[in-house]
Amino acid sequence: MRQNLIQKIWKEELYKYICGIVNGKEQKVYAIGGVADHIHILLSIKPNVALSDLVRDIKANSSKWINEKGFVKGKFMWQEGFGAFSYSQSQLDTIIAYINNQEHHHRKKTFRDEYLELLEKFNVGYDEKYLFEWIE
Repeated sequence: MRQNLIQKIWKEELYKYICGIVNGKEQKVYAIGGVADHIHILLSIKPNVALSDLVRDIKANSSKWINEKGFVKGKFMWQEGFGAFSYSQSQLDTIIAYINNQEHHHRKKTFRDEYLELLEKFNVGYDEKYLFEWIE
């Protein structure tokens, strides 16, 4: 079941750890940020790296790290799946500002509303039954 587990007290440490994973794969993080139930990462990836492999490694390694640190009761696991959207170089400043402003942004909009808005903006067809579990 989806829960709000990413705590303010350790999220910056998590972001640094995730940046280390990405850098270790020789990719570049432009911004990382989020709230208690999800994160956004703006990154560039080289053509020889599959996005799904990179996300798998980020999730697996960061989950293991969170559990080793004992940041949550029980076992931490990222929810299955992820969303990925492409942006042009000219949009980087706007997207970085958006990611850095997640706390304020989510006072007004839920993750569900945000994600559905992105799917519509990018003309991605979807079936509700295949989307994330939402915390309402």
